[in-house]
Order: sequence, then structure tokens, then C-alpha cells
Amino acid sequence: MNVAVAVDESEVGYEARSNASEAGPATKRIVVGYGFWIFLLSDIIMFAAFFAAYAVLNHATAGGPSGVQLFSQRSVAIETGCLLASSYTCGLMSLAVGSRRYSATYWAAFITFVLGVAFLALELREFAGMIAVGAGPQRSAFLSAFFTIVGCHGLHVTAGLIWLVVMMAQVAIKGIHATVERRLLCFSLFWHALDIVWVWLFTVVYLMGVLS
Repeated sequence: MNVAVAVDESEVGYEARSNASEAGPATKRIVVGYGFWIFLLSDIIMFAAFFAAYAVLNHATAGGPSGVQLFSQRSVAIETGCLLASSYTCGLMSLAVGSRRYSATYWAAFITFVLGVAFLALELREFAGMIAVGAGPQRSAFLSAFFTIVGCHGLHVTAGLIWLVVMMAQVAIKGIHATVERRLLCFSLFWHALDIVWVWLFTVVYLMGVLS
């Protein structure tokens, strides 16, 4: 009898120690946020490698068109405005989520989605126009680097828009609870990071490409 009680007590003690070790000293929100920052850092490193490759291949046009002939300042300015405005509405969405205001959350998310789609539509139109005049990614090393870095950013924006739709579906079905709030926090970090990358793209690829 005493042996059985001792075994039971040891099992309870083991479970308590196991639960305590899983909980840890930090909240789950902090742990998730920290882990997602590590993911963003790896993504930034990838884009840094693309920027380095673009810097090397920037003038390797192989006799083909350069950025001066291809880039539309007006179109790129509108793209930039759409993405920067979407970052602002994404911030409003985060504030609405924190105060549990469902209507404001949906509206801010909807505007963010529309601005993101507008950005992608303008970018795809730019790509289609370049390909139509024979300036596709296979034309030169410069264009290959351009389509790679700008296209990769566009794929990230597409993934972010899909993520936003999924998150709004979760809000509608499950409400704004701790798990959904953490995921929306990660989305917000991701979206703002894409805006920072685009500012660099606009400056290094488009602005410097036209000025040079």
C-alpha cells in the first residue's frame, strides 16, 4: 500500500515538474513573438543576399534595356503608396484587435487586403508590360536579378494576403482569443517587414535605377 502511494506521488511530482518546464518563465505570447522575429531575421538575410546579387548584376544588361528605359516612376510611386497605406491600416487592425473591436478589425483588415491586391495588380501589370517588349527575366542578368528580387517580394505579399484571409475567418469563427491574437501579432510583424523591404527595393532598384 505504501509502495503504491509512493509511486502515485512520484508520478504526480513528475507531471508537475513536466508542466512547469513546459510553461517556462515567459508567456506564450513572448515566446511566439521571439520565434517569429527569428523567422523574419532569416527572411531579411535572404533578401540581403538578393540585394547583393542585384548590386553585382545591375549593369549587366547584355545590350538590352536598363531601368531607365523600363521603370515607370508613376506606377512604382502608386505601388509604394498602396503598400505604405496598407501598413498603416494593418496597424489600425492590431489596435482594434487589442481592444476587441470586431467591426474595426474587419474594416481595417479589408482595407489592408484591398491595398495589397492593388499593389500586386500594379506589379503584375509592370511585369507583363516588360515581358511584352522583350524584357523578360531571360533577356539579361540584370533583368533576371530584377524579376527575382521584386517577384520574391510579390510572392511574400501574396502569402500575406492569404494569411490575412485565413486569420479573418478564424476571428469570425472563433472570436478574438489569445491564440488568434498571437497569430495576428505575427501577421502584423510580417506585413510591416514587407513594407520595410519594399522601401529598400524602391530606393535601390527603382529610384537608383532611374537616376543612374
